[in-house]
Amino acid sequence: MQNTESKIVEGKAKPRGRFPHIKRAGDFLFVSGTSARRPDNTIAGAQVDSMGTTTLDIREQTRAVIENIRDILRTMDADLRDIVEITTFLVNMNDFGGYNEVYARYFDEHGPARTTVAVHQLPHPHLLIEIRAVAFKTALQED
Repeated sequence: MQNTESKIVEGKAKPRGRFPHIKRAGDFLFVSGTSARRPDNTIAGAQVDSMGTTTLDIREQTRAVIENIRDILRTMDADLRDIVEITTFLVNMNDFGGYNEVYARYFDEHGPARTTVAVHQLPHPHLLIEIRAVAFKTALQED
C-alpha cells in the first residue's frame, strides 16, 4: 500500500506485543488500543496502599487514555479533532457514567462516531478502560 508508516512512540508505554502505537494507511491513522499505562508500567488512576487495598479511578484512567491518544496522534501531525471513530472497551459498564463524563470534556456530539463495549478483562487487572481510534488526516506530500 502506498503511503504507509508505523510508529512506536518514544515516551509512551511500550506495546505489550509486536504492534505499533499508530499506523498510517494513506490519509487514515489507526491508533492501537491505548490504556492509562505509563512508560514505567505504572497505571494512572490506580493506587495500592500499604495494606494492599487497590483504588481504581475510571475518570483518571479515561483522561490518561485520551491524552495518550492525543500524544500519539501528534507524532503524525494530527490531533483529537481528526478522530473519526473511537471504540472503547470497559471492564465494567458501571464505569460508563464516569467515562462518559470525562469523554465529554474532550469531544461533543460533533466528534467521532463511538462504540463502547464491556469486556471480561484487559491485559492488567488495574486497567478499567482501553480505547482504539481511527483518525483522518491528509498526509503531507513529499516533493
